[in-house]
Amino acid sequence: MNLIEDGFTQLCNVDELKNLSGKRFIVDDTEVALFKIDEKIYALNNICPHQHTALIYNGFIEDGCVTCPAHGWKFNLETGRKPSGSKGLNIYGTKLVEGVVYVKVIPRELHW
Repeated sequence: MNLIEDGFTQLCNVDELKNLSGKRFIVDDTEVALFKIDEKIYALNNICPHQHTALIYNGFIEDGCVTCPAHGWKFNLETGRKPSGSKGLNIYGTKLVEGVVYVKVIPRELHW
């Protein structure tokens, strides 16, 4: 994976993504679920907080949300939040440059 100057990492070409479908990537040990919805690209953490399954990329897309295929939890693609408004998944910035998709993953800092 290539890193560009402002912290974005190259993931794939946009034509490798199917509309209304997700794809899984790992960036610096972080699971990322990448989605293409029409002309917009979304990147969220791929680990569902319910039972820590890495299946968000394989979720069902409807009404701007992805539904985890394991137990049906829904997350907004833009905010990562659950429909109730409570915290859900981390979201990551995306860029599309000359047909190439980049994502900016900010690693979660653990303070033990």
